Amino acid sequence: MVALPNIKRHKTVPVHVRNVTVGGDAPVIVQSMTNTDTADVNATFEQVKKLFLAGSEIVRVTVNNEDAAKGVVKLREKLDHAGLDVPLVGCFHYNGHTLLSEVDGLARALDKYRINPGNVGFGQKRDRQYEIMVEKAIEYDKPIRIGVNWGSLDQDLSTKLMDENALKSDPASADEVMRETLVQSALISA
Repeated sequence: MVALPNIKRHKTVPVHVRNVTVGGDAPVIVQSMTNTDTADVNATFEQVKKLFLAGSEIVRVTVNNEDAAKGVVKLREKLDHAGLDVPLVGCFHYNGHTLLSEVDGLARALDKYRINPGNVGFGQKRDRQYEIMVEKAIEYDKPIRIGVNWGSLDQDLSTKLMDENALKSDPASADEVMRETLVQSALISA
Protein backbone atom coordinates (compact mmCIF):
# COMPACT_ATOMS: atom_id res chain seq x y z
CA MET A 1 0.00 0.00 0.00
CA VAL A 2 1.19 3.51 -0.78
CA ALA A 3 1.71 5.73 2.25
CA LEU A 4 -0.14 9.00 1.98
CA PRO A 5 1.28 12.15 3.54
CA ASN A 6 -0.63 13.78 6.34
CA ILE A 7 -2.68 16.56 4.87
CA LYS A 8 -3.42 19.60 6.99
CA ARG A 9 -6.96 20.80 6.42
CA HIS A 10 -7.36 24.52 5.82
CA LYS A 11 -9.89 26.41 7.90
CA THR A 12 -12.80 27.31 5.64
CA VAL A 13 -16.22 28.86 6.05
CA PRO A 14 -19.03 26.28 6.06
CA VAL A 15 -21.50 26.59 3.19
CA HIS A 16 -24.93 24.98 3.23
CA VAL A 17 -26.06 23.37 0.00
CA ARG A 18 -29.62 22.25 0.72
CA ASN A 19 -29.12 19.62 3.46
CA VAL A 20 -25.35 19.20 3.04
CA THR A 21 -22.65 21.32 4.65
CA VAL A 22 -19.46 21.86 2.68
CA GLY A 23 -16.35 23.20 4.39
CA GLY A 24 -15.84 24.28 7.97
CA ASP A 25 -15.51 21.21 10.15
CA ALA A 26 -17.89 19.15 8.00
CA PRO A 27 -16.56 15.92 6.52
CA VAL A 28 -15.36 15.92 2.93
CA ILE A 29 -18.31 15.20 0.66
CA VAL A 30 -18.68 13.51 -2.72
CA GLN A 31 -20.07 15.52 -5.63
CA SER A 32 -20.83 13.98 -9.01
CA MET A 33 -22.02 15.32 -12.33
CA THR A 34 -24.54 13.85 -14.70
CA ASN A 35 -23.66 13.23 -18.33
CA THR A 36 -27.25 13.13 -19.55
CA ASP A 37 -29.06 15.84 -21.47
CA THR A 38 -30.68 17.70 -18.56
CA ALA A 39 -33.73 18.35 -20.75
CA ASP A 40 -34.30 14.57 -20.68
CA VAL A 41 -35.83 14.62 -17.21
CA ASN A 42 -36.38 10.87 -16.93
CA ALA A 43 -32.82 9.93 -17.92
CA THR A 44 -31.35 12.64 -15.68
CA PHE A 45 -33.58 11.58 -12.77
CA GLU A 46 -32.42 7.96 -13.10
CA GLN A 47 -28.77 9.01 -13.20
CA VAL A 48 -29.11 11.39 -10.23
CA LYS A 49 -30.88 8.64 -8.29
CA LYS A 50 -28.11 6.12 -9.05
CA LEU A 51 -25.39 8.61 -8.12
CA PHE A 52 -27.16 9.55 -4.90
CA LEU A 53 -27.79 5.94 -3.88
CA ALA A 54 -24.13 5.13 -4.67
CA GLY A 55 -23.00 7.79 -2.18
CA SER A 56 -22.86 11.07 -4.06
CA GLU A 57 -24.04 13.76 -1.66
CA ILE A 58 -24.36 16.56 -4.22
CA VAL A 59 -25.07 16.21 -7.94
CA ARG A 60 -24.22 18.76 -10.61
CA VAL A 61 -26.26 19.15 -13.79
CA THR A 62 -25.65 21.18 -16.93
CA VAL A 63 -28.00 24.12 -17.40
CA ASN A 64 -26.96 25.23 -20.86
CA ASN A 65 -30.26 26.17 -22.52
CA GLU A 66 -33.93 26.83 -21.86
CA ASP A 67 -34.96 23.18 -22.26
CA ALA A 68 -32.34 22.09 -19.72
CA ALA A 69 -33.46 24.86 -17.35
CA LYS A 70 -37.08 23.74 -17.56
CA GLY A 71 -35.85 20.18 -17.10
CA VAL A 72 -34.16 21.13 -13.81
CA VAL A 73 -37.46 22.42 -12.42
CA LYS A 74 -39.19 19.15 -13.32
CA LEU A 75 -36.22 17.14 -12.05
CA ARG A 76 -36.35 18.84 -8.64
CA GLU A 77 -40.08 18.09 -8.39
CA LYS A 78 -39.53 14.46 -9.38
CA LEU A 79 -36.66 14.02 -6.88
CA ASP A 80 -38.74 15.56 -4.09
CA HIS A 81 -41.74 13.37 -4.96
CA ALA A 82 -39.47 10.29 -4.81
CA GLY A 83 -38.08 11.35 -1.41
CA LEU A 84 -34.57 11.88 -2.79
CA ASP A 85 -33.27 14.93 -0.92
CA VAL A 86 -30.18 15.36 -3.07
CA PRO A 87 -28.82 18.89 -3.61
CA LEU A 88 -28.61 19.97 -7.25
CA VAL A 89 -25.89 22.28 -8.52
CA GLY A 90 -26.52 24.14 -11.78
CA CYS A 91 -23.52 24.47 -14.09
CA PHE A 92 -24.12 27.46 -16.38
CA HIS A 93 -22.66 28.32 -19.79
CA TYR A 94 -22.86 31.97 -20.95
CA ASN A 95 -26.62 32.34 -20.44
CA GLY A 96 -27.13 31.65 -16.73
CA HIS A 97 -28.26 35.22 -16.10
CA THR A 98 -31.05 34.84 -18.66
CA LEU A 99 -32.11 31.35 -17.59
CA LEU A 100 -32.21 32.21 -13.87
CA SER A 101 -34.29 35.30 -14.65
CA GLU A 102 -36.66 33.94 -17.26
CA VAL A 103 -37.28 30.25 -16.52
CA ASP A 104 -39.92 30.07 -13.81
CA GLY A 105 -38.76 28.08 -10.81
CA LEU A 106 -35.16 27.49 -11.91
CA ALA A 107 -33.49 29.80 -9.39
CA ARG A 108 -35.45 28.11 -6.59
CA ALA A 109 -35.00 24.52 -7.85
CA LEU A 110 -31.21 24.64 -7.79
CA ASP A 111 -29.36 24.44 -4.49
CA LYS A 112 -26.12 26.03 -5.69
CA TYR A 113 -25.05 27.96 -8.78
CA ARG A 114 -21.71 27.10 -10.40
CA ILE A 115 -20.14 29.94 -12.35
CA ASN A 116 -16.89 29.91 -14.30
CA PRO A 117 -15.61 33.45 -15.02
CA GLY A 118 -14.83 32.63 -18.65
CA ASN A 119 -18.41 31.40 -19.19
CA VAL A 120 -20.32 34.46 -17.97
CA GLY A 121 -20.00 36.91 -20.82
CA PHE A 122 -17.64 39.24 -22.60
CA GLY A 123 -16.74 42.90 -22.55
CA GLN A 124 -19.25 45.38 -21.16
CA LYS A 125 -21.96 42.73 -20.68
CA ARG A 126 -19.87 40.50 -18.42
CA ASP A 127 -20.24 42.46 -15.18
CA ARG A 128 -24.00 42.95 -15.56
CA GLN A 129 -24.54 39.27 -16.39
CA TYR A 130 -22.50 38.29 -13.34
CA GLU A 131 -24.47 40.75 -11.23
CA ILE A 132 -27.81 39.26 -12.31
CA MET A 133 -26.67 35.77 -11.26
CA VAL A 134 -25.47 37.05 -7.90
CA GLU A 135 -28.76 38.91 -7.36
CA LYS A 136 -30.69 35.67 -7.99
CA ALA A 137 -28.46 33.81 -5.54
CA ILE A 138 -29.14 36.45 -2.89
CA GLU A 139 -32.88 36.48 -3.61
CA TYR A 140 -33.16 32.71 -3.21
CA ASP A 141 -30.43 32.32 -0.55
CA LYS A 142 -28.28 30.07 -2.74
CA PRO A 143 -24.51 29.69 -2.56
CA ILE A 144 -22.37 30.32 -5.61
CA ARG A 145 -19.29 28.33 -6.53
CA ILE A 146 -16.92 30.46 -8.56
CA GLY A 147 -14.44 28.20 -10.24
CA VAL A 148 -11.80 28.54 -12.85
CA ASN A 149 -10.39 25.84 -15.08
CA TRP A 150 -8.49 25.74 -18.34
CA GLY A 151 -11.64 25.20 -20.39
CA SER A 152 -13.41 28.29 -19.09
CA LEU A 153 -10.57 30.70 -18.58
CA ASP A 154 -11.30 34.39 -19.16
CA GLN A 155 -9.67 34.86 -22.57
CA ASP A 156 -9.47 38.66 -22.30
CA LEU A 157 -7.52 38.38 -19.06
CA SER A 158 -5.32 35.66 -20.51
CA THR A 159 -4.47 37.80 -23.54
CA LYS A 160 -3.78 40.86 -21.36
CA LEU A 161 -1.40 38.98 -19.05
CA MET A 162 0.38 37.27 -21.96
CA ASP A 163 0.85 40.64 -23.70
CA GLU A 164 2.18 42.25 -20.50
CA ASN A 165 4.53 39.32 -19.97
CA ALA A 166 5.88 39.60 -23.52
CA LEU A 167 6.99 43.18 -22.80
CA LYS A 168 9.09 42.18 -19.77
CA SER A 169 12.88 42.01 -20.03
CA ASP A 170 12.76 38.58 -18.39
CA PRO A 171 9.35 37.11 -19.28
CA ALA A 172 7.85 34.23 -17.36
CA SER A 173 7.04 30.97 -19.11
CA ALA A 174 3.65 30.61 -20.77
CA ASP A 175 2.75 28.01 -18.12
CA GLU A 176 3.51 30.46 -15.31
CA VAL A 177 1.41 33.18 -16.96
CA MET A 178 -1.50 30.78 -17.44
CA ARG A 179 -1.36 29.76 -13.78
CA GLU A 180 -1.37 33.42 -12.76
CA THR A 181 -4.34 33.97 -15.08
CA LEU A 182 -6.25 31.20 -13.28
CA VAL A 183 -5.62 32.81 -9.90
CA GLN A 184 -6.44 36.35 -11.02
CA SER A 185 -9.58 35.23 -12.84
CA ALA A 186 -10.92 33.61 -9.68
CA LEU A 187 -10.00 36.57 -7.45
CA ILE A 188 -11.49 39.15 -9.80
CA SER A 189 -14.73 37.19 -9.94
CA ALA A 190 -15.06 36.56 -6.20
